[in-house]
Amino acid sequence: MTVLGAASLLLSPMLVAGPAFAAPIIGLASVIDGDTIEIHGQRIRLHGIDAPESRQLCTRPTGEGWRCGQRASLALSDQIGRSTVSCDPRDTDRYGRIVAVCSARGVDLNGWLVARGWAVAYRRYSRDYVPAEDQARSARRGVWSGQFDMPWEWRQQRRHR
Repeated sequence: MTVLGAASLLLSPMLVAGPAFAAPIIGLASVIDGDTIEIHGQRIRLHGIDAPESRQLCTRPTGEGWRCGQRASLALSDQIGRSTVSCDPRDTDRYGRIVAVCSARGVDLNGWLVARGWAVAYRRYSRDYVPAEDQARSARRGVWSGQFDMPWEWRQQRRHR
């Protein structure tokens, strides 16, 4: 075997189109929930963040409940509008969804959601958005305006019922 042939064999696993090496996914997006979109029939989970679930309620300082998960989805939908979304794949989750950093009109949607308080940094998978979460919490934006369960805790509570 030639040196070139051996090098090709060693490099061939790197050339397989896995999520870490996938080309950007670009197109019009449909919002599924506050941290999941769909482009060209592909479900894309936003990397490094976790948004309240669609049915999840948060509590205002007055004690009034509000559908913060639904509001997160609407905020994402409003931010995207009819703009083209570009997603940079990072991984695939256990449900087979692409995990990506997505942007529209040059704005990192993942970071935007966290900075506005519609999602939290998902520290279990990434620390990329911790500074944005700290700012949103300090400014009492979105879910930080009152009380809420972290989305992963809310889901876990529902599983044990």
